[in-house]
Amino acid sequence: MKRRQFFKTAGGAALLTSSGLGSLLMDLYAFSGQENLSQVEARYYKKHPDREIECELCPRFCRLGDKERGYCGVRENIGGTYYTLVYGKACSANIDPIEKKPLFHYLPGSSALSIATAGCNVNCKFCQNWEISQVRPEQVTHYDFPPQAVVQSAQKNNCPVIAYTYTEPIIFYEYMYDTSIEAHKKGIHNVVITGGYINPEPLVELTKVVQAIKVDLKAFSQDFYASYVRGKLEPVLEAIKIISKSKVWMEIVYLVIPTLNDSPQEIRGVSQWLRKEVGPDVPLHFSRFHPMYLVKNLPSTPVSTLERAHKIAKEEGLNYVYIGNVPGHRAESTYCPKCGKVVIERKGYLIESIELAENRCKNCSTPIPGIWS
Repeated sequence: MKRRQFFKTAGGAALLTSSGLGSLLMDLYAFSGQENLSQVEARYYKKHPDREIECELCPRFCRLGDKERGYCGVRENIGGTYYTLVYGKACSANIDPIEKKPLFHYLPGSSALSIATAGCNVNCKFCQNWEISQVRPEQVTHYDFPPQAVVQSAQKNNCPVIAYTYTEPIIFYEYMYDTSIEAHKKGIHNVVITGGYINPEPLVELTKVVQAIKVDLKAFSQDFYASYVRGKLEPVLEAIKIISKSKVWMEIVYLVIPTLNDSPQEIRGVSQWLRKEVGPDVPLHFSRFHPMYLVKNLPSTPVSTLERAHKIAKEEGLNYVYIGNVPGHRAESTYCPKCGKVVIERKGYLIESIELAENRCKNCSTPIPGIWS
């Protein structure tokens, strides 16, 4: 079968047909509107008098009255109890190469069953998945896809990895957490693709059940986060530090946007911070921006700007620096930091060759950090 397949997106209660992913597992029905939203009690919230609650999942700490929803739009106070409306309600499910996440030091060449629900706890003006991230769950087609069904589908499609991605997995935390538990029982890996806007306690618990986290670090400036993300930088930096101290593999993506977060000073600052707080071996991906969503007045990032960022990060001592969204660029590949030989050659999302002996460079035996098998 093809590595990438999609849920059908027909509205109403249309049956997922034989050409869809779910047919390999079961008959999945599509729902739209408020029909069939979940009502599973949320985790990480505090009850207050008069049926008020305070969400403690992310740094927004939404305080809500009865029948109010949090900023994410997918968690609702109903009579003084906080519920997630998207538990097991996937709006997107694809089979992707792990390199698309991107995770370059994690099971290269493997396929990931990638799932998402509607919603997000930030509002990035350059979001590429805004049609599902910046809406409420009743505004998109969604499917019954509970944790056990996700795991069974991963098994039947020979996917060694389940990825929580596309929107912000933090807002479907309970669904992600429980699916990870079920996946672990079957020897399937779990990876999280996140903006890192989460409080320390739920993050620490999440690191106990997933194996890799890719953090999108949007910029190294609070002004940027305030203006273009509607969030704060500091909690994201704290999340990166927490993940770095866990057993979870981590990679960082920095989307380079012309004139907004691409100055040499900012690139040097983020590179220095990562070298100091995480270490020289954290993979850092500088990805090319394309006009999207609410930021259409800027051009795509010049390749020369990405190459300058790559050069700066290497100067600051980071060993594994990549250029993304430029298929065929030499900086898509992984190089041994000691001898300079290519240890993983990539062309877009495809692996051309792997020159590793277990976790070491075949040429000089230098250890290459990552999860390789």
